[in-house]
Amino acid sequence: MWIFLNNAYLSIVRHRNLPDHLLVRARNNGDIEAVFPKADVEITPRADYLFRAVVHESLVAATIKMAILDIDYDNFKGSISGGEYHDACLSVWATMNAYQREGTYQRDRKYHAKKKK
Repeated sequence: MWIFLNNAYLSIVRHRNLPDHLLVRARNNGDIEAVFPKADVEITPRADYLFRAVVHESLVAATIKMAILDIDYDNFKGSISGGEYHDACLSVWATMNAYQREGTYQRDRKYHAKKKK
C-alpha cells in the first residue's frame, strides 16, 4: 500500500516472516520517523526503498487512522509544503489524472450509467 501524507510517503507491505507485523518502507530519510517516531529504522542500500522499519500492524492501523481523522485541509496538494516532495506528489497526481482520462474514465462512466438505468 502506498500512503502519501503531507509530510511523508510510505510503502507498507506485510512482513514475510513476522506475523502481525508490517514492513514500513520509505525513500527519504525521516519519512518513517515523521509518522512512527519510535520506529527502529534501518538503512537498506541494496533494496528499492532505502529506509525500512518493522512495525506491528495494530500500531500502523491506529497511526494511519489518526492521520485520517486529523485531516484539516480540503486540498491535499495544497497541504504539502513546497519543494521536491510537493513536486513529486504533483507528478503522481498528474500521472493518475492522465490514467483516468486515457479510457478508464470514459469506460467506467459508460458502465455505471448503464447500471443505473
